[in-house]
Amino acid sequence: MPNLDLNIAFWDYDRTRPLMDGRVQFEGINSEISVLRPREIFPRMIQDQEFHVAEMSLASYVILKARDQCPFVAIPVMLSKIFRHDCIYVRPDADINKPADLRGKRVGLPQYNSTAAVFIKGLIQHEYGVAPSEIDWFMGGQDAPAFAPWVPLDLPSNIHLEFIPNDKTLERMLEVAELDALFATYLPQTFLNGSPNIIRLFPNFKEVEKDYYKRTAIFPVMHTIVIREDVLAKHPWVAASLHKGFTQAKDLVIERLYDTDALALTLPFLIDHIEETWRTFGSDFWSYDVASNRPALEAVAQYVVDQGLAPRVVGIDELFPLDKR
Repeated sequence: MPNLDLNIAFWDYDRTRPLMDGRVQFEGINSEISVLRPREIFPRMIQDQEFHVAEMSLASYVILKARDQCPFVAIPVMLSKIFRHDCIYVRPDADINKPADLRGKRVGLPQYNSTAAVFIKGLIQHEYGVAPSEIDWFMGGQDAPAFAPWVPLDLPSNIHLEFIPNDKTLERMLEVAELDALFATYLPQTFLNGSPNIIRLFPNFKEVEKDYYKRTAIFPVMHTIVIREDVLAKHPWVAASLHKGFTQAKDLVIERLYDTDALALTLPFLIDHIEETWRTFGSDFWSYDVASNRPALEAVAQYVVDQGLAPRVVGIDELFPLDKR
């Protein structure tokens, strides 16, 4: 039987490069790989189902599942995981010294329903008691014109969200005191440039994130891999092949972390970082399975309901129906 032709889209991560350069291949699949940034992949997959298999925003996937509008099935390949405490920025003169001080403030964010924003709003509510309805939200481009939400918003009336004009950016609005805080997707250029008008809410974010993980076991998952339902219906074996291939690629990269010949220049610093990661997360810190990621998955399923993005809490078995572990 000839291999199945599939177009597969994901970004250029260290854990996907073995698939890009051919060191790892998906069994039974001829892969036409498109290496694109997530912000390019997500709308093309959500709106047009352009790819057979694609990297996907976890929050978008959960929202679509909760709305019973999802033409995809996810496999537990967590391509992107990152804590978001360091993404909360405030003006020094906005009288925001702790998370509870965000109550009643004007907060900008690039996408109300992005996974990053969902996790930040979730930790602000569940860790510090500030509900989404207690903040005035402003959505738009962080440092460039905004793009439309990948999944249409249908927020309840108690969520106060305003779209900023296209000639404004969130960073500029924070700089001139039209915002009090910014929940950023990436490092703000104004922060990198040393502006006196932007600081992190958690200057000691590493310690805060470690404590958060120890108490909650949540290592926030940003992106997963989805397969179109029509592909899976005709070729159910594809899910196992994809999961195996992504896992082999990730494992190959992790093995290279301990190659002292390849990493001699950075070895003293890298070993310290690896050992610290082991102490916090265990040796399987980037696992591709449901069990070890369950706290994060259950959190985002609850957060999208809390934030008015979804009508129900989706069970993990519904999000990853093919995972039997």
